[in-house]
Amino acid sequence: MSPRFLPTRKRLMTGLGVVFRPQLPPERLRAVARLADDVGLEELWLWEDCFREGGISTAAAALAWTERVRVGVGLLPVPLRNVALTAMEAASLDRMFPGRAALAVGHGVQDWMGQVGARAASPLTLLGEHLDALRALLRGERLTVRGRYVSLDDVALDWPPQGAVPVFAGATGPRTLRLSGAGADGTVLTAATSPDGVRQARQLIEEGQKEAGRGEHHRVVVYLLAATGPNADARLRAELVAEGLEAATDVGVAGGADAVAAAVRRLAEAGADTVVLQPTGDEPDPEGFVRFAAEEVRPLLP
Repeated sequence: MSPRFLPTRKRLMTGLGVVFRPQLPPERLRAVARLADDVGLEELWLWEDCFREGGISTAAAALAWTERVRVGVGLLPVPLRNVALTAMEAASLDRMFPGRAALAVGHGVQDWMGQVGARAASPLTLLGEHLDALRALLRGERLTVRGRYVSLDDVALDWPPQGAVPVFAGATGPRTLRLSGAGADGTVLTAATSPDGVRQARQLIEEGQKEAGRGEHHRVVVYLLAATGPNADARLRAELVAEGLEAATDVGVAGGADAVAAAVRRLAEAGADTVVLQPTGDEPDPEGFVRFAAEEVRPLLP
């Protein structure tokens, strides 16, 4: 059985992954996923960006096409999903591919949520209710809930997971980071997060854990915007500008394996358990980027 995405004690080994950007058409996923499996990449992460690719459908396909790589979806916007459906899909993936799937849930981009008529008046309340119900359902509990957003009447999964399934939350702001510490098993941080930002996030997560009486290790996954190969510096700068991060310090990296590995180590030393390399949206060779991560960057990491 493959190792689970379980929150464990802090490991000395830094996990490494790559994002399959949804700027790529879905039909490109098969080649990228199979290559990730072949070259020994540890984790492949997918995004459910509106209005591109569905997170669960792409995760299921990637898992079916591969044998060992772990597949994460970071993240599923909770305004789009009934929590019972999230639980059904998470449990199904885990039973079919034990320990190889990880799902993160989050607020979603509020403008996108507004476009589809799903924007919540209190995103924090919605995420908290979703996390509590989702984790309970995945533990095999039967729930009746009457929350502001989550309403369940005698609901339980017929096919619950056979083992523990950790639930991740995507978080940026202080209140959401504290909520993630209190209500999730791990946190996914965006590529706008510097090493200092990881330290601050860890502190806020730990505050949430303490308030909730939780003491287990909380896994932190952080994306790192990375560019390599031809015009790497220019592509990185353009992406940072497009994301409004041109003034950010110690965010993103351009260069060869030594430079990327050094940036990964800085994030790991700040408290990241796994660093997921996020190629630029115009990455000219997605397969080559996966090979670069697994064969050139990974050997330089602890």
